[in-house]
Amino acid sequence: MPLERGISSLDNLYIALDFPTGKEAKHFLIENELTGASVKVGMELFYREGPQIIDTLKERGHKVFLDLKLHDIPNTVHQAMKNLAKLEVDIVNVHAFGGSEMIAGAREGLLAGSSQGVSPYLIAVTILTSFDEKSFQEDLKLEEGISNYALHLAEMSKTSGADGVVCSVQEAEPVKNLCGNDFLTVTPGIRLASDDPGDQKRVASPGFARRNGSDILVVGRPITQAKNPKLAYEQFIREWTTNE
Repeated sequence: MPLERGISSLDNLYIALDFPTGKEAKHFLIENELTGASVKVGMELFYREGPQIIDTLKERGHKVFLDLKLHDIPNTVHQAMKNLAKLEVDIVNVHAFGGSEMIAGAREGLLAGSSQGVSPYLIAVTILTSFDEKSFQEDLKLEEGISNYALHLAEMSKTSGADGVVCSVQEAEPVKNLCGNDFLTVTPGIRLASDDPGDQKRVASPGFARRNGSDILVVGRPITQAKNPKLAYEQFIREWTTNE
């Protein structure tokens, strides 16, 4: 089935299925009665299971964000996206560091490979939330600062054909101001107030994320490793809805 376009066709919370096997991912969703919840499939799971895991999730009513962060020469990304488009997931992504030509190639590949010309949303990853200012400057030798550089990457991504970016919550509102309200902001690093931030350096609550311009939250361990994942999922939805 062709995908509907428009922000309203996407859910606001995607559970990151960071499991080593499809069996474990499916068991988690079934055991916790999360049928139909939107999910993110990353490299670990997709490289193990391949396209079959996407088909299985879609058959169970899950919207899918395929998080492979493609980053290669433009022609390679173009051809890869032609293949990924046939999976008819809802969201795919690339690394914005690949540059404008690569992002444009990704968009062209998605359109070429999609049924009836309706393609998944193309999201560009700006700066990984595992970076803080110190590691950003020391590791990448970029002295402009995370926020300013993320805005540069967001503007470049929009100009190149991306539908939005993955960014930190702190950057979501400035991205909206620069790129417009229709430009999607996908924000990982979301935690409830009582949660351990883990290896994420730039985190925020669901309510703060919504107030600060986030369209879509990506949540992994605070749900998948919670004592009661279903209750944790519902709490995230509740905090998002009430802006807490």
